[in-house]
Amino acid sequence: MRITLEELRDTKDLVVDLLEILSLEGQQYMARLVIGDQTLLLSDAGGKTALFRSAWQIQDTLGSFNILETQVVHPSAYHEMVGMAPADIEPMRIRIQRQRQ
Repeated sequence: MRITLEELRDTKDLVVDLLEILSLEGQQYMARLVIGDQTLLLSDAGGKTALFRSAWQIQDTLGSFNILETQVVHPSAYHEMVGMAPADIEPMRIRIQRQRQ
């Protein structure tokens, strides 16, 4: 599912359980938000995924929201880069922020 900044702003008592900053090829990033039992992609009003130039830009954009944890998620193509067959490898996750509860 998708959500816009405007929809986030209009949600009362919003708590984002997890903000995942997904690293994409071409030095672009997108935001995936876990709110309760929903996983949502941050999108523009036209339904296209919002793309950012840095993890900092996403954090600045969403800085006014109550976000419990933030992770940068970076998929690895290591196997393919060293000539091995592609494999299902969990992406690298780097926690960059977490509120104490």
